Amino acid sequence: MASWFEGPLAAFDTETTGVDVEADRIVSAALVLQDAPGLRPRITRWLVNPGVTVPGAATAVHGLTEEHLQRHGRWPAPVMYEVAEALADQARAGRPLVVMNAPFDLTLLDRELRRHRASSLGRWLDRAALHVLDPWVLDKHLDRYRKGRRTLSDLCAHYGVPLEGAHDAAADALAAMDVVRALGRRFPARLERLSPAELHARQAAWHAGQARGLQAWFALNGSEEPVDPAWPLRPAVPAAA
Repeated sequence: MASWFEGPLAAFDTETTGVDVEADRIVSAALVLQDAPGLRPRITRWLVNPGVTVPGAATAVHGLTEEHLQRHGRWPAPVMYEVAEALADQARAGRPLVVMNAPFDLTLLDRELRRHRASSLGRWLDRAALHVLDPWVLDKHLDRYRKGRRTLSDLCAHYGVPLEGAHDAAADALAAMDVVRALGRRFPARLERLSPAELHARQAAWHAGQARGLQAWFALNGSEEPVDPAWPLRPAVPAAA
């Protein structure tokens, strides 16, 4: 029987107006499905008119201008519904979902659902658990002493994964999926015996430990920058009284 990393996987990615999950917005998203390595992936794309200013710094990253999004993007509410439904479908099918730096993309999606649908990502996943595979967390745990950055492009270079069209949501999602498959082949003894459900639970613990280590490093260097240990979804910030 083939290992899970040689079988069906899904991958999700977003492009946004910035890096603040509480305030920034999704401008594009993609879901990639692949039944096995080498097979042609099936890609669903969404383009969103966020209804807010798109900073030039964000456009410089993903190439989506405010004018283009206003002309071609859809309103957020129906898009967020479709995205949440698509992820729930993967959970019901038992297909693992690859998300690079999951607490960013999934938390941002949750906040968009709260903003535009008066709902939450958890409501879509209350009947079936989503098993998330985060290449950033996996790589940092499995090869913890390797020096250097661990962005998606860095991981692709390290594991020999092509990345064409970086900062396009579909291209990034597919590359993240290929990195997870490469991690499985690089560390089979440590990964193939674990199911995606078991890996999901372990990544939550690994990420929390990684966050504590980073927080300690910040403190040692005189920085008070907080590091959230929650994975793969950060808890909602309580509304001000």
